[in-house]
Amino acid sequence: MSSETHTWPDLAIGLYERLTGMNAEITYQFDDMTVEIPSGTGPDARSAPWRLNGTVSIRTRSHDGG
Repeated sequence: MSSETHTWPDLAIGLYERLTGMNAEITYQFDDMTVEIPSGTGPDARSAPWRLNGTVSIRTRSHDGG
């Protein structure tokens, strides 16, 4: 079985599992972020840009139980 990463979600999961196993903290910060929101799932789906003025921070922590 190959251990290659083929998608962004797989990469994020692998990174999270590796770092939290070492009690690390993962922080993502985005400034002036634009997200293209699709209207559907097909290849011809249109998208609309959502712009966020400011910062979005996502912080994940793993804590030991003892």
